[in-house]
Amino acid sequence: MQNLSLLKLLHLVSPALPIGAYAYSQGQEWAVDKAWIKKPEEVEAWLTGLLQHGVAQLDLPALIRLYCAWENDDVASVRYWNQFVLACRETQELLLEDQQLGIALSRLLVSLDIARHEKVFSDSPSLVSMFALAGVSWHIPCDELLQGYCWSWMENQVAAATKTVPLGQTQAQQILQRAMTAIPHAVSTAKQVEDDNMGLGLPGLAIASSMHERQYSRLFRS
Repeated sequence: MQNLSLLKLLHLVSPALPIGAYAYSQGQEWAVDKAWIKKPEEVEAWLTGLLQHGVAQLDLPALIRLYCAWENDDVASVRYWNQFVLACRETQELLLEDQQLGIALSRLLVSLDIARHEKVFSDSPSLVSMFALAGVSWHIPCDELLQGYCWSWMENQVAAATKTVPLGQTQAQQILQRAMTAIPHAVSTAKQVEDDNMGLGLPGLAIASSMHERQYSRLFRS
């Protein structure tokens, strides 16, 4: 079972998972266009900053709570934390990204015979809500699920940087190699975040994302 749960985690975080995560740069495209990010080391600093001060402060703590809620069939808590995550998205395109990825993963899970969420949400599920449900349904330990979520997010963002900066494939792998060392710290941080302290305040991300919504030409949807 342990080996199967690992394979399920690899399935869940694979870039081949058909939910469309590759289509989003989370404001990175605008930041590159305005020369906020020009070099590989600046890509790394941007992404590790978002990981520590964004993902570790909102997505991961919410994922922990949603994992427990799905485990205990606590529908009220699932709904609450789903709404909380969506309410914390600071721009229209970040909100739409979360909803669209959540809907795509929801549909995929139904096709894989995981359908217990279909009557839970009155509106769109967030990505972390569906990610947590997949983890519980496939018996993936929560700690491993948290690391997998970080890795999937980081890999997609580095892939976006290969197109926007642009980066060579070797440079991208070097960034991933270094940035992955920040993932255990992000997971550790997330475990210590209390309910009242959950959320994020990243003005640079909010500015980049809001400006990206009206960028004259773009490759990515966020």
